[in-house]
Order: sequence, then structure tokens, then C-alpha cells
Amino acid sequence: MWGTALLALSVVGTVGLAVVPAPYVIETPGPVYNTLGSTEDVDGKETPMISVSGTETFATDGELSMLTVYVTGSPDSHPSWFEVAAAWLRPDYAVLPMESLYPAGTTRTDSVNAAKIQMDNSQQEAIAAALTSQGIPFESEIVVAEATPGYPAEKLVEPGDIVKSADGIPIYNVSDLRAIIKTAGIGNSIELVVERDGATVPLTVGIVASEHDGTTPVIGILCGGTYRFPFDVDISLADVGGSSAGMMFALGIIDTITPGSLNGGENVAGTGEISADGLVGPIGGIVQKAYGARNSGATWLLVPAENCAALAGRVPDGLRDVSVSTLDDALSALKAISTQSGTSALPHCSAD
Repeated sequence: MWGTALLALSVVGTVGLAVVPAPYVIETPGPVYNTLGSTEDVDGKETPMISVSGTETFATDGELSMLTVYVTGSPDSHPSWFEVAAAWLRPDYAVLPMESLYPAGTTRTDSVNAAKIQMDNSQQEAIAAALTSQGIPFESEIVVAEATPGYPAEKLVEPGDIVKSADGIPIYNVSDLRAIIKTAGIGNSIELVVERDGATVPLTVGIVASEHDGTTPVIGILCGGTYRFPFDVDISLADVGGSSAGMMFALGIIDTITPGSLNGGENVAGTGEISADGLVGPIGGIVQKAYGARNSGATWLLVPAENCAALAGRVPDGLRDVSVSTLDDALSALKAISTQSGTSALPHCSAD
């Protein structure tokens, strides 16, 4: 009798775990997209991911793939404890607190909209970085898309404001503004000058820590580079958000507008934010992206140097990682890979 009762309780407990929501999200390897290949546009039509017109283009070979992470769970739809427990047992999955991706008060719609803005910005920064690396001049300015609720800039800036300077330094791209905010530091403020409806408006804006990681200094605006390029570059990628594809977009553009094949026909994947001046920044979900790269058939993985600590010792078998800090680092790595010369000396994420 007691045995039957305990078995019944066990069954009830297991069923409960399967349905009770957990305050976590689960990250898993997401789709992999070859920036040199094609993808479906919003109408379901197959189209090149990178299209360039107005300048000479060249044939490409192999793959330069961008990586994504799929997230299960949101404030509107929590995973079950059963799903969380199963994810903890997998080396290619990650279980994170809900608030790490969705700060208090953030909805899934908010997150999707922010990710779309980040993707749009990333594409523009990638084009700028590619042209900068090739010595091709262009004009630029940054425009406020929206202020983030609860942050210092919320009641100060307006959508459409053009950021002209910060602390007296001219601003030409998002990375310029980020650098000045970082230099000023959390707890201080910066003096912004924006152009609004043709008038110059000075603003004093405080700096706080981002709710996302608690350490990054921010003022709470989403803004993007508005560039005037000498030719047209169109990046087509539907239903993917965020900024982590920037470096691979830049490499795909460079491969398209320069003779030869950057990767020598090899299958190379990579991830990392990019700024107009070619700096490669860290991203989330690096381990899941590494597994996604391996699963796609890639043999090389370009990794932001700042992500190395999280990836060291966890690179999937059959995949060789290369640590990069700049777009030039990535180009040098691709040269070694394409020529099969000096690949053993390429830096990688070693476990200290």
C-alpha cells in the first residue's frame, strides 16, 4: 500500500515538473546562415543574402557563415521545470535566469523590437566596417530610434534626434558614442548635443549600469548609424535579430567586392558584433553557437576575444576556433586558412 502511494506521489511530482513554469530561459544552437549564399526574403523568395550594386563584384567560394541561438522561454511563456532539467544535462544547451534576457517589465514584443533595431544597426555598421577596411570613404551620422524606459535618456531624447557630439567630441557612428559613455563611466554624465527639427539641443544625460549585465555603462537609447555609402549594399535576412552577425556580414561584403576568395573555399563560421572602425565585440550564447557551427559542417570558428573565457575547453570536436579582436584579425585568419600557411600559429581560446 505504501509503495503504491509513493509511486503515485512520484508520478504526480513528475507530471508537476512537466507543467510548472520555471523562471529560466533555455538557449540552444540556432540556424546557421552562409553570408555568401542565399536565403528566403519576407515573401518567401530565394535571394542572395548580400547584394551589391553600383560597384564591381566578384565570385565567392566556400562559406562564411553567421551563427544564431534559439531561445525557449519568455515572460509570456516560461519553460517547464522538466525542460529546464533536461537542458541542464546537455553540453550544447544553456539555462539562464529569465531576467538575464528579459529585464523586469520587458515583454517578448519589446525584446523582438529591440533585436530588430540591433540587426538593422549591425548591418549598417558591417557595411561601414567593410568599406573602412578597404579604404573606401563614406559619410555618416547616428540617429536616435527610441529611448529605453527607465533609463536616464528616456525623457530627454526623442526619436529622430541626430547625435552631433558627446562631451565636445564629434559623433559619427554608434561606436564613437559607446566609447565616450564607457570613458565617462557609471555614475557620471555626458553632455550630448543633438539636432532636432533643424535646431541644436544640448542635453546632460546620466550614465547607469545596464540591467542586462549590471556592468556595461549606458544612457538608455537605441540608435543607429545613418550612412551615405558610394554604392548600394543590401543584406536580406528575415526573422533574425540582434547584432552578433556584424563581423560575418562585414567579411561577406569584403569577399563580394574584392577579387579572389577570402576563405579559400573553406567552410568558416563566426560570430561577433562589429563597429564601423572594425572592432569586434562579444556576443551571447557562444557555446551554443560553437555547436551550431560544428553541426553545420564548419571546420573553423572565428570567436570574439572577449568570449574566449566562456568558450575555452568547450569547443566541440572537429572545430578549430580562432580568437579575433578586430576585423583585420579576422582577415588575417582567413588569409592563413585560405593559403593553409601559418594556421597552427593562429590564436585560439585556450583553457588557462
